[in-house]
Amino acid sequence: MAKVFALYKAPADTAAFDRYYRDVHLPIAKKIPGLRGYEVTRGEIGMLGGRSPYHLIAVLTFDSMAAVQAALTSPEGQAAAADIGNFATGGVEILFADTVEI
Repeated sequence: MAKVFALYKAPADTAAFDRYYRDVHLPIAKKIPGLRGYEVTRGEIGMLGGRSPYHLIAVLTFDSMAAVQAALTSPEGQAAAADIGNFATGGVEILFADTVEI
């Protein structure tokens, strides 16, 4: 398995972010080819040693890193990436990695 982690920092307006993410961005992102799973955090995100700078973390699951690369370069992946600027006013960090269950 391989995963994409999107770490969204606190936006200027959390209610507007949540509404846009749920109603607009999520339907766009769920069209990404090869997507096997999609999870998002709910509520406050904890952090050892203090308050987390993140408002929401999304975890997208794919079969492999090759599937991640194909997904990110697909028209649907590009559309999802282009949409981020429409709501992520606090910024976002996007990470991807091969994973193994242990």
